[in-house]
Amino acid sequence: MANEKNLVQNSHRSPSEARENGRKGGIASGKARRQKKTLSDLAKMIAETPAPDAARRKLEQIGIEAEDASNNAVIVASVYSKAVKGNMQAVEKWEQLVAETKEDTGKYELPARVLGRAFVDINRQIRPNMEYVFEGGRGGLKSSFVSLKIIELIKNNPQMHACITRQVAGTLKDSVYAQMKWAIHELELDEEFNCKVSPLEIIYAKTGQVIYFRGLDDETKLKSIKPPFGYIGILWKEEKDQMKGDSQERSVNQSVLRGGNESYDFSSYNPPKSKSSWVHRIKLQPNPKRVIHHSCYTEAPPEWLGQKFIDDAEHLKEVNPEAYEHEYLGVPNGDGGNVFEYIELREITDEEIARMDKIYQGVDWGWYPDRYAFVRVYYDHARETLYFIDEIGENKKANSYTAAKIKERGYDDYAIICDSAEPKSISDYRDEGLPARGAEKGPGSGEYSMKWLQGKKLVMDPRRTPKPARSSQSTNTSEIRTGTLSVDTRTRTITSSTRHGTQQSRYGREGEAAHNGTYINN
Repeated sequence: MANEKNLVQNSHRSPSEARENGRKGGIASGKARRQKKTLSDLAKMIAETPAPDAARRKLEQIGIEAEDASNNAVIVASVYSKAVKGNMQAVEKWEQLVAETKEDTGKYELPARVLGRAFVDINRQIRPNMEYVFEGGRGGLKSSFVSLKIIELIKNNPQMHACITRQVAGTLKDSVYAQMKWAIHELELDEEFNCKVSPLEIIYAKTGQVIYFRGLDDETKLKSIKPPFGYIGILWKEEKDQMKGDSQERSVNQSVLRGGNESYDFSSYNPPKSKSSWVHRIKLQPNPKRVIHHSCYTEAPPEWLGQKFIDDAEHLKEVNPEAYEHEYLGVPNGDGGNVFEYIELREITDEEIARMDKIYQGVDWGWYPDRYAFVRVYYDHARETLYFIDEIGENKKANSYTAAKIKERGYDDYAIICDSAEPKSISDYRDEGLPARGAEKGPGSGEYSMKWLQGKKLVMDPRRTPKPARSSQSTNTSEIRTGTLSVDTRTRTITSSTRHGTQQSRYGREGEAAHNGTYINN
């Protein structure tokens, strides 16, 4: 219990009482200071002493030599171990430790808060004149890490510029350019970088270093890049699997990485389903200068991905484990002998069709030898399944004839997305009272849609769609025709009207109304 006499204010005490209280307070504070100093000295002494044998052996396993194996090292190693397991308090502490290192070295380093667990080690290991291949499933943070690393390298290498590529130039702005802007914002460096759209460039304001963006559909544009000083020492090939092969990759490397003694070669992609893909073959070739890193969404903090992403992954895991393994875990689980891995041949009942609430229809114009083709499909989002409901295929038939066929079956109930290459034919259909419109052709959509289609289950009824059902069982020809769907297994492109329906299904699923009806141009 407090002494009431001690509660009297000094202003109400006599001068002698006030002096005495001040003397006592000074003595007490001096003791406290001496005690704190002693504790501080003791803490420093303990931190610098050699670690116990058991702890020292663990430190040696992570590369800390015996002379550095102090109790301080044990504490740092403990923080690191908890940080890589996702402990956010440990991550913040690790970031503080790294920040102290930055002040000592003068080098800019990525803060720990932006690194997923799978990238902590590889981030420390990256060295110049090496090739780093980042592969894995959706949500594996591959592109996020590479974009962040490029910013770090730009800030630490004032003579280096960077070049980022994708196969199709039209996809750059909404993919890698947007990704780099995200990285700059995430690192809170918005004021240090100028992002330009025409031409598509990002400039580090302090030095004038440039991050260039180029499509590989016109490789000559790579050779035209002339940095204002220094050289291009950083190359990132995003969606590497979409490149034409290893010869194109070598050509890109030789065109871009020239003029400097040090360079960094990055590539990233989601592994193609087929084990026979060229990117899988390349990575099996011994190369001491190549590092392959694999990641998937299970190693990313869930809050970074969002609950919907997690729910979608778990749903696919339940309804289609093989597709889940490929899409989300990044496992190439196709044998390369089949274009489509998940085909079910069975009767589609009238009762099933009656429950289908959204139908997609497409037309690919033809005459002879390429036949006219109409397809009617349904996409079940919950089961990741595409149902082939009906088809019409004709040779040498006028538009009025095929329009009548569609109306006879009552298929004027939903929009019909047509190949926009024939506006006169579309106009003919509209004159016949059909809800027809031309598709929008988007760059790179062919490859994307092929990947999307290959990850879905296809249900075909031999009675309703005999041609798809019959030809789906063939794997010996270079071209597999599934009724109105034609896929060249060499180029792996869709060349007929089912692309309309599947593309419509995809865009409807994603809610991208602005792209509804996109036609895939080979």
